[in-house]
Amino acid sequence: MSERSVSRRSLLGTMAVGSLAAASGLGLPWSSAARAENAPHWTYEGPEGPAHWGQLSPEFGACSSGQRQSPIDLAGAGLDNAPDLSVAWQPFEAVVENNGHTLQVAPADHTDSALTLGGKKYAFLQFHFHHPSEHAVGGGRWPLEVHMVHKSEAGDLAVTGILFRPGRENDALGRVLAQAPASKGKAAIPRAIDMTRFLPTSAATYRYAGSLTTPPCSEIVSWLVFREPIEAAVGQIESFARMFPMNARPLQQGFQRGIALDLF
Repeated sequence: MSERSVSRRSLLGTMAVGSLAAASGLGLPWSSAARAENAPHWTYEGPEGPAHWGQLSPEFGACSSGQRQSPIDLAGAGLDNAPDLSVAWQPFEAVVENNGHTLQVAPADHTDSALTLGGKKYAFLQFHFHHPSEHAVGGGRWPLEVHMVHKSEAGDLAVTGILFRPGRENDALGRVLAQAPASKGKAAIPRAIDMTRFLPTSAATYRYAGSLTTPPCSEIVSWLVFREPIEAAVGQIESFARMFPMNARPLQQGFQRGIALDLF
């Protein structure tokens, strides 16, 4: 993705809106197979943008015909006792990759990090960022969202979404940005990454059944979006926005899916 300038006024406008809003690896966009040179090319704008993803390849059919697509507006969620969530994230040596679509952070070697949802274990794979946030509440989006991707032995995914609002500097985000390649490439991050530094104080989460937000848009994701945003400095958000001025998929139809708000 080519770089272009991002005005502070437009960025702060996005922040203001957001602040008010208070299976298998095969074919997945971050797998080696999907990054092969002959993989269908897609973007966030133009003739290869989200409106056309479903026509770029038969593998991307769910992007246009799926009934459980993500992201969605989380407004209208009903209070519910969702399946128990237990997060067991361990610090790990990490590599950050600029893959042309986002910054992605993955373990340099093995990690035992995982989450358990309703008694089912999902191993941690990677986390990555979207600007602005992909999920919304009442039409309002935040300036940044991080997705922690986990995979079960059966191949389905559990993804936690954590939203950012402008405020104090975020140490974990700062360490990712400090090493991030300006163009496509990878770099090691000095010292282990501790993902718990991204967790908000409140454990309340929105829960719903959805999909990957990038091609092939596979409908294999249990989404857990934390209700409470965390903070990042304006300069940190601007730094990411300069690399990726827009890498968020438009909101998708809910198709009357149930959205649970679990407060505990």
